[in-house]
Formats: sequence, structure tokens, C-alpha cells
Amino acid sequence: MSSSPKPVKKVPIHLQSAQNRVYIKNGEIVNHDKNFKADVYIEDGTIKFVGPASDITVPGGVRVIDASGRMILPGGIDPHTRLQSPTGDTVAADDFYGGTKAAIAGGTTMIIDCVLPTKHESMIEAYDKWRSWADPKVCCDYALHVGVTWWSKSVSEEIGILSKELGVNSLKMYMAYKGLYMLNDSELLDVFERIRSLNCVAMVHAENGDVIDKNIKRLLAEGISGPEGHELSRQEEVEAEAVNRACMLAHQMKTPLYVTGVTSKSSAEIVGRARRSGYCVFGETLASSIGRSMSNVPKSECIYYITSPPIRLSAETPRQLMKSLAYDDLQVTGSDNCTFKKKQKEVGHNDFTNIPNGVNGVEDRMSLVWEKGVHQGLLDPCRFVAVTSTNAAKIFNIYPQKGRIAVGSDADLVIWNPHATRTISKDTDHHASDFNIFEGINVHGVPEFVLVRGRICVDNGTLRVAEGFGRFIPMSVRPPFVYDIIEGKVKTSEHSSDHHEEHQNGNMAKKYGELDIIIPPQEPIHELLAAGGGGGSNCSSPSLKGAVEGRRDMQESSFSISEELDTSSVRPSIKVRNPPGGKSSGFW
Repeated sequence: MSSSPKPVKKVPIHLQSAQNRVYIKNGEIVNHDKNFKADVYIEDGTIKFVGPASDITVPGGVRVIDASGRMILPGGIDPHTRLQSPTGDTVAADDFYGGTKAAIAGGTTMIIDCVLPTKHESMIEAYDKWRSWADPKVCCDYALHVGVTWWSKSVSEEIGILSKELGVNSLKMYMAYKGLYMLNDSELLDVFERIRSLNCVAMVHAENGDVIDKNIKRLLAEGISGPEGHELSRQEEVEAEAVNRACMLAHQMKTPLYVTGVTSKSSAEIVGRARRSGYCVFGETLASSIGRSMSNVPKSECIYYITSPPIRLSAETPRQLMKSLAYDDLQVTGSDNCTFKKKQKEVGHNDFTNIPNGVNGVEDRMSLVWEKGVHQGLLDPCRFVAVTSTNAAKIFNIYPQKGRIAVGSDADLVIWNPHATRTISKDTDHHASDFNIFEGINVHGVPEFVLVRGRICVDNGTLRVAEGFGRFIPMSVRPPFVYDIIEGKVKTSEHSSDHHEEHQNGNMAKKYGELDIIIPPQEPIHELLAAGGGGGSNCSSPSLKGAVEGRRDMQESSFSISEELDTSSVRPSIKVRNPPGGKSSGFW
């Protein structure tokens, strides 16, 4: 006797004010590890349901958004902003209201700003000051890194208070700005050791401050005092040397390291090489460095683009950095958003050392990464989510509350139109500055709806935010994504070696073995990636339609070798000292 099929159990929706309830239907959800068709129901700022429409009953009175033909993404997380930041005798133009308003307009629903104590200032007092600035103004959720700008027993004690009581798990050190923020190697080792004992994350601004100081004195003595002197004082090798040194020092202390603001190909390669050597290091590049180069900026305009490390001259650098994001040499994109008006920048017209460092980026970061990465075929949408949201959430231990679309996660969502375009302009952005370094760039990828904890802040392109709506999000110590590597539970090499790649034809898979580095046939991987252009890598998606088939564990790695370059189903692995791309250049 046959039994009748069991009815599908539907999730009931409680009748209450529709103001706190949103139902998104017919969209394609994209998380860092997979994409799938599903509906999303939100109540009181939290995701309550993710699944097919057949599994939920939606009563009247709920705000319904039809996301047909759109992607539903986790809201962006910008881990590197400097809003309302005091700089010399001036203050950044974007305060915590204007800066977070601009962030939301671009699809970013959380920022992590940096508290920067002056030398000999109490870290706790500086933290309280930043909180007093931010709490009444923020439109989206935020967290804080805290800078370590000097070292003493009291600083060590305050780091303990910050991490144990005040929700700070990341401390930032400066290897540049000699006499102001810079720590020497001995101090760095002490700070790294303290950070490791507290299960926190060490961050570094990596430039060789001693070299920069010497170069500045030489350039000024030679009469080179204009804006061109800034980049001349801190060339790529000055950044690369410091990145290499930071990786080595942190590795000696067994401390996880996050390198902020990588702006050059050589520095990105060093981070990637360190990771393949088993170091627990993560790299961040910036919207300014992937969005443009200085190659076509008129000399008279260069003063407005000054930041440290500098936006590089080579027109190839943005694409090279995007490739580093694609094959997991770098893991995160930030903005280092610290805007100034033209008059503020022009104070240093005759002395480049007086130019306040910083540019915009928090509003345009998401669209620039989509344009330069996904639209140009270097990233697929899952990797886009990883480098704009999820990886930052994991590194700073706010995942899956942030950085994922799943039941129980905060309802920070973006309904993204991958086909729509917009032209970036100071006339339409939401920054307080009177110029935009991305002026005139046309980008694909537009956030049509943005939800911050369930509140619709961008409604079909119309921005409506509430000052003070955002909350401070404490970041707990010992992020598993980081400390599983430090404690030997996961190795950085396994991020590549355990990776399985399922191809669209469904009948071929590559398994990477248990050793450290995969050696591709004949040519170095960097050359292969360069030759592959926009469409060769399995971690790219030349076409948005069906771009994310199969399953990819983006938490682990995006390292892959294109199908066209590998005709066997299983390839051996060889553990070598030299990195893919040839012999070591002496950094390792």
C-alpha cells in the first residue's frame, strides 16, 4: 500500500509591524563559497529564513522586494577607514556620519576604523575619544582597530584591557612615520609577542621609515619639494622591504600578521610567498590602488592623490594587484578612506611632507572591485564576496554574524545589479571632499538596494540613512580562521593543497595533494596568469551567467590552475623552496 507524500512544512511568519520585516524573492544568493537561487526573509534586523519560496508562507504587510535578475550579496565590510581622523593641523573631511553614509551608498554595511593615539597618549583614552565621535554619528555598524604608536609597560597593559574588555582584537603598528608613530624592530617584536599572548591580530603599515626619512632629507636638500617628492621618497622597494621584514618578525613570534594597504606587485608577491611558506599572514590592497594608477594623472593634479604607501605610477599595477586577489596572494580589499578638500591638500604644495595623506574610496570600493575583477574576468562573484566582505569578517572574528547570508546572520545585504553601470563623479558621490580620484571611471555593478540590519537604506537607488543607527561591534580574540593556522590545525599550504576544483563540464576534477606548492607545466604560474588574460583561470568568470557553478571553498583559497593548462585529472605536487614564478629574489 503506497503512502501519500508528506506535505512540505512551511515556515510561518509572525504577524507584526511590517516596518521590521522584509522578504526578498527570486534573487541569486552569492556567498564566498557558493551561489544558489533562494528567497530571504528578514525580521528585526536578522535573517530568519533562506530557502525556496515553497518553504515559507508570506502574509500581507511585509515589504517584498523582487530581486529577479539580481544577486543578493552580504554587505561589504571595509576593514580600513580613517574617518574624522586628525592629521597634522587638520582633520579628515569625512566624519563618521558622512563616511558611513557614503559607505552604505556603495554597498558597504560595516567599517572598521583605526584609533590612532598620539605618542605617549593613553590607548584607552584614545579609544574612548573615537567611540565618542563615532557612536552618535555612524549610519552602519562599525568596529575599531587601535594603533600602537609607542611602547611601554603601560601600553602592554592597556592592550590587555582593550582585548579583554573593550572588543578590540587587532592592533596596528607603523614601520614608517619616524619620530611620530614608527616602532623599531625591537619594539615590534615585543608588541608581536604581547599580541600573540592575547590571541589577537597584528597589523602593520609596512614602509621602511628610516629609508623614507633619509630620502626626504636628500630630496629637500636637492630642491625637490613638490608633490613628486612624495613617491620618490618611498619607492616600491621601500614598501616591499618592510613587508618582508614584518612577515619575518611576526613569524619569529608566531604572531598572525595582517599587512594593510599593499600598493605594489612586489609587495603582494612577498605576502603570497610567505603564505606558501607556511606563514600566517594576510594581505590587504586598496580601492585606490586597484582603481587607478598615476600614469595618466596630470602633474598639476598629483597633489590630490597623495597617500602612503603611494598609488603607483605603472598602469599595470591595478591589474597585477587584482590578480593577486584572484590567486590568494592577497585576501582583502579596503579603502583607507581619509578624504581632504583641495585646500587642505594644497597646504603642502611647496613641501610634500606637509601634504595630508589620504583619498576617498569607501563608496566606490565595491563597484571598482567588481569592474576590475569580475567584469574583466579575473574574479568570480564568490571570490568578489570573499575579498570585499567575508575574509575580513573571518580574520577579525565577526563571521558569520557579518559576511554571510545565512539564518541567524545580521541582515546586512546588498541587492546587486551586475549589468547596470554608473560613472563615478564628485557631483554624485556622498563624500565631503570636493574631488574624487576615480572621476569619470565607468563601472559595472550597482547596489540597487542596501539593507543595514534589515533597515532599507538604499531603496532602488535612493539613499536614506539614519544618523546613529549603527552599532559598535565587539571583535572577540582568537579568530579561528587565523589561530587554527597559528596552532597548526590548518596550514596555509593546505589552503591550496586541499582545494578541489569542479569544472563546468562536470566530468573533470583536479585534486591538489598534501605538499606545499603546485608546479604547473613548463611556465611559472605568474606568467601563466598574465598570459591567460581575463578568461583563463578557473577562479575567473568571463561570463556572469552561470559564473559560479560547482563548489569552491573560498575560506581556504582561490589558488587554481586553469583547465586549459592542465590536461590531466590529478597532478603531483612538489615541495620547493622557490616560489612559483622562478627563483627566490632573496626575500625568503
